[in-house]
Amino acid sequence: MAADALIDIRDVTKTYGAGETAVHALRGVSLRVEAGEYVAVMGSSGSGKSTLMNILGCLDIPSRGEYWLDGSNVARLTEDQQALVRGRKIGFIFQSFNLIPRTTAIANVELPLTYAHLRRAERHKRAARALELVGLSDRADHRPNQLSGGQQQRVAIARALATGPRILLADEPTGNLDQHSTEEVLGMFDELNADGRTVVVITHENEVAARARRLIQVSDGRIVADEVTR
Repeated sequence: MAADALIDIRDVTKTYGAGETAVHALRGVSLRVEAGEYVAVMGSSGSGKSTLMNILGCLDIPSRGEYWLDGSNVARLTEDQQALVRGRKIGFIFQSFNLIPRTTAIANVELPLTYAHLRRAERHKRAARALELVGLSDRADHRPNQLSGGQQQRVAIARALATGPRILLADEPTGNLDQHSTEEVLGMFDELNADGRTVVVITHENEVAARARRLIQVSDGRIVADEVTR
Protein backbone atom coordinates (compact mmCIF):
# COMPACT_ATOMS: atom_id res chain seq x y z
CA MET A 1 0.00 0.00 0.00
CA ALA A 2 2.76 2.45 0.93
CA ALA A 3 4.72 1.76 -2.25
CA ASP A 4 1.91 2.56 -4.70
CA ALA A 5 3.05 6.15 -5.30
CA LEU A 6 6.57 7.54 -5.60
CA ILE A 7 5.54 10.40 -3.29
CA ASP A 8 2.81 9.82 -0.71
CA ILE A 9 2.16 12.57 1.85
CA ARG A 10 -0.57 11.71 4.35
CA ASP A 11 -2.35 14.34 6.44
CA VAL A 12 0.88 16.25 7.09
CA THR A 13 1.05 19.24 9.39
CA LYS A 14 4.12 21.36 10.09
CA THR A 15 4.21 23.78 13.00
CA TYR A 16 7.12 26.02 13.98
CA GLY A 17 7.22 27.26 17.56
CA ALA A 18 4.51 26.78 20.18
CA GLY A 19 1.70 28.57 21.93
CA GLU A 20 0.57 31.97 20.71
CA THR A 21 3.65 32.41 18.54
CA ALA A 22 3.24 29.07 16.72
CA VAL A 23 3.31 29.23 12.92
CA HIS A 24 1.18 26.60 11.20
CA ALA A 25 3.01 26.25 7.88
CA LEU A 26 1.11 23.15 6.72
CA ARG A 27 -2.35 22.11 7.87
CA GLY A 28 -3.33 18.54 7.04
CA VAL A 29 -1.81 18.22 3.57
CA SER A 30 -2.23 14.97 1.64
CA LEU A 31 -0.60 14.45 -1.75
CA ARG A 32 0.29 11.55 -4.03
CA VAL A 33 2.63 11.80 -7.01
CA GLU A 34 3.17 8.84 -9.32
CA ALA A 35 6.47 8.08 -11.04
CA GLY A 36 6.78 10.00 -14.31
CA GLU A 37 4.46 12.87 -13.39
CA TYR A 38 5.26 16.54 -14.06
CA VAL A 39 3.76 18.58 -11.21
CA ALA A 40 3.80 22.30 -10.48
CA VAL A 41 3.11 23.58 -6.96
CA MET A 42 1.96 27.20 -6.86
CA GLY A 43 1.31 29.57 -4.01
CA SER A 44 2.03 33.08 -2.84
CA SER A 45 4.67 33.97 -0.28
CA GLY A 46 3.74 32.43 3.08
CA SER A 47 1.36 29.90 1.52
CA GLY A 48 3.34 26.91 2.74
CA LYS A 49 4.77 25.83 -0.62
CA SER A 50 8.40 26.23 0.53
CA THR A 51 7.71 24.16 3.66
CA LEU A 52 6.10 21.52 1.44
CA MET A 53 9.20 21.55 -0.77
CA ASN A 54 11.47 21.06 2.25
CA ILE A 55 9.45 18.04 3.34
CA LEU A 56 9.35 16.60 -0.19
CA GLY A 57 13.13 17.00 -0.36
CA CYS A 58 13.73 15.35 3.04
CA LEU A 59 15.17 18.62 4.32
CA ASP A 60 12.54 18.71 7.07
CA ILE A 61 10.09 16.28 8.64
CA PRO A 62 6.38 16.71 9.44
CA SER A 63 5.17 17.64 12.91
CA ARG A 64 2.34 15.16 12.33
CA GLY A 65 1.33 12.84 9.53
CA GLU A 66 3.47 10.63 7.30
CA TYR A 67 5.68 11.06 4.26
CA TRP A 68 6.37 7.92 2.24
CA LEU A 69 9.03 8.31 -0.44
CA ASP A 70 9.51 5.44 -2.85
CA GLY A 71 8.12 3.01 -0.27
CA SER A 72 10.04 4.32 2.76
CA ASN A 73 8.53 6.20 5.71
CA VAL A 74 10.87 9.20 5.90
CA ALA A 75 10.12 9.96 9.56
CA ARG A 76 11.46 6.56 10.57
CA LEU A 77 14.81 7.09 8.87
CA THR A 78 17.87 8.28 10.76
CA GLU A 79 19.48 11.57 9.72
CA ASP A 80 22.19 9.62 7.88
CA GLN A 81 19.56 7.54 6.08
CA GLN A 82 17.67 10.69 5.11
CA ALA A 83 20.87 12.18 3.71
CA LEU A 84 21.39 8.99 1.71
CA VAL A 85 17.86 9.23 0.33
CA ARG A 86 18.40 12.88 -0.65
CA GLY A 87 21.62 12.01 -2.44
CA ARG A 88 20.27 9.02 -4.34
CA LYS A 89 16.60 9.70 -5.02
CA ILE A 90 16.23 13.49 -5.29
CA GLY A 91 17.97 15.94 -7.60
CA PHE A 92 17.67 19.55 -6.40
CA ILE A 93 17.54 22.60 -8.67
CA PHE A 94 17.50 26.07 -7.09
CA GLN A 95 16.70 29.59 -8.21
CA SER A 96 20.24 30.84 -7.54
CA PHE A 97 21.99 27.92 -9.35
CA ASN A 98 24.34 27.36 -6.37
CA LEU A 99 27.36 26.72 -8.59
CA ILE A 100 30.89 27.07 -7.22
CA PRO A 101 32.21 30.23 -8.97
CA ARG A 102 35.86 29.29 -9.58
CA THR A 103 35.14 25.73 -10.66
CA THR A 104 34.43 24.44 -14.16
CA ALA A 105 31.01 23.24 -15.24
CA ILE A 106 32.06 19.60 -15.24
CA ALA A 107 33.62 19.90 -11.76
CA ASN A 108 30.37 21.42 -10.46
CA VAL A 109 28.41 18.50 -11.90
CA GLU A 110 30.86 16.02 -10.35
CA LEU A 111 30.40 17.45 -6.84
CA PRO A 112 27.47 15.26 -5.64
CA LEU A 113 29.24 12.22 -7.08
CA THR A 114 32.21 12.95 -4.82
CA TYR A 115 29.95 12.45 -1.79
CA ALA A 116 28.82 9.15 -3.32
CA HIS A 117 32.45 7.97 -3.02
CA LEU A 118 32.80 7.13 -6.72
CA ARG A 119 36.21 6.87 -8.32
CA ARG A 120 37.44 9.91 -10.19
CA ALA A 121 37.16 8.33 -13.64
CA GLU A 122 33.58 7.22 -13.00
CA ARG A 123 32.66 10.67 -11.62
CA HIS A 124 34.04 12.35 -14.73
CA LYS A 125 32.24 9.92 -17.03
CA ARG A 126 28.87 10.47 -15.36
CA ALA A 127 29.31 14.25 -15.21
CA ALA A 128 30.22 14.37 -18.90
CA ARG A 129 27.14 12.30 -19.73
CA ALA A 130 24.92 14.64 -17.69
CA LEU A 131 26.33 17.72 -19.45
CA GLU A 132 25.72 16.04 -22.80
CA LEU A 133 22.12 15.40 -21.76
CA VAL A 134 21.54 19.14 -21.21
CA GLY A 135 23.41 20.13 -24.37
CA LEU A 136 26.49 21.63 -22.73
CA SER A 137 29.31 19.24 -23.62
CA ASP A 138 31.12 22.10 -25.34
CA ARG A 139 31.00 24.19 -22.14
CA ALA A 140 32.41 21.56 -19.79
CA ASP A 141 35.58 23.54 -19.05
CA HIS A 142 33.85 26.92 -18.68
CA ARG A 143 33.41 28.56 -15.30
CA PRO A 144 30.01 29.95 -14.24
CA ASN A 145 30.97 33.56 -15.05
CA GLN A 146 31.65 32.45 -18.63
CA LEU A 147 28.12 31.08 -19.02
CA SER A 148 24.74 32.75 -19.54
CA GLY A 149 22.08 32.46 -16.83
CA GLY A 150 20.28 29.77 -18.81
CA GLN A 151 23.49 27.81 -19.29
CA GLN A 152 24.28 28.04 -15.57
CA GLN A 153 20.85 26.64 -14.72
CA ARG A 154 21.39 23.84 -17.25
CA VAL A 155 24.65 23.00 -15.47
CA ALA A 156 22.65 22.90 -12.23
CA ILE A 157 20.17 20.54 -13.92
CA ALA A 158 23.06 18.34 -15.07
CA ARG A 159 24.38 18.28 -11.49
CA ALA A 160 20.93 17.22 -10.29
CA LEU A 161 20.81 14.44 -12.89
CA ALA A 162 24.33 13.13 -12.28
CA THR A 163 23.37 10.81 -9.42
CA GLY A 164 20.47 9.29 -11.38
CA PRO A 165 17.68 10.49 -9.04
CA ARG A 166 14.07 9.35 -9.34
CA ILE A 167 12.75 12.88 -8.69
CA LEU A 168 13.83 16.32 -9.89
CA LEU A 169 12.75 18.91 -7.33
CA ALA A 170 13.06 22.47 -8.62
CA ASP A 171 12.51 25.52 -6.40
CA GLU A 172 11.69 28.65 -8.45
CA PRO A 173 14.11 27.44 -11.17
CA THR A 174 13.48 30.37 -13.55
CA GLY A 175 13.33 33.15 -10.95
CA ASN A 176 16.70 34.65 -11.99
CA LEU A 177 16.38 34.06 -15.76
CA ASP A 178 15.37 36.23 -18.71
CA GLN A 179 12.65 35.11 -21.13
CA HIS A 180 14.96 33.26 -23.51
CA SER A 181 16.76 31.39 -20.72
CA THR A 182 13.44 30.58 -19.07
CA GLU A 183 12.25 28.94 -22.28
CA GLU A 184 15.51 26.95 -22.49
CA VAL A 185 15.12 25.58 -18.97
CA LEU A 186 11.40 24.82 -19.31
CA GLY A 187 12.12 23.03 -22.58
CA MET A 188 14.69 20.94 -20.72
CA PHE A 189 12.10 19.97 -18.09
CA ASP A 190 9.67 19.00 -20.88
CA GLU A 191 12.29 16.72 -22.43
CA LEU A 192 13.31 15.13 -19.13
CA ASN A 193 9.70 14.41 -18.24
CA ALA A 194 9.05 13.00 -21.72
CA ASP A 195 11.94 10.60 -21.03
CA GLY A 196 10.15 9.40 -17.87
CA ARG A 197 11.66 11.62 -15.16
CA THR A 198 9.42 12.72 -12.30
CA VAL A 199 9.54 16.53 -12.12
CA VAL A 200 8.15 18.65 -9.26
CA VAL A 201 8.47 22.42 -9.68
CA ILE A 202 7.75 24.95 -6.92
CA THR A 203 6.83 28.29 -8.53
CA HIS A 204 4.72 31.41 -8.35
CA GLU A 205 4.92 32.03 -12.11
CA ASN A 206 1.95 31.09 -14.30
CA GLU A 207 4.20 30.56 -17.33
CA VAL A 208 6.23 27.93 -15.48
CA ALA A 209 3.19 26.19 -13.98
CA ALA A 210 1.51 26.00 -17.39
CA ARG A 211 4.21 23.62 -18.65
CA ALA A 212 3.39 20.99 -16.03
CA ARG A 213 0.78 18.29 -16.54
CA ARG A 214 -0.67 18.75 -13.09
CA LEU A 215 -1.14 21.93 -11.04
CA ILE A 216 -1.39 22.01 -7.24
CA GLN A 217 -2.24 25.29 -5.55
CA VAL A 218 -1.35 25.93 -1.91
CA SER A 219 -2.82 28.62 0.31
CA ASP A 220 -2.63 29.12 4.08
CA GLY A 221 -0.92 25.77 4.54
CA ARG A 222 -3.54 23.78 2.65
CA ILE A 223 -3.92 22.37 -0.85
CA VAL A 224 -6.85 24.31 -2.26
CA ALA A 225 -6.74 22.98 -5.84
CA ASP A 226 -5.28 19.93 -7.58
CA GLU A 227 -6.00 19.46 -11.25
CA VAL A 228 -4.63 17.73 -14.32
CA THR A 229 -3.90 20.49 -16.83
CA ARG A 230 -2.87 18.53 -19.90
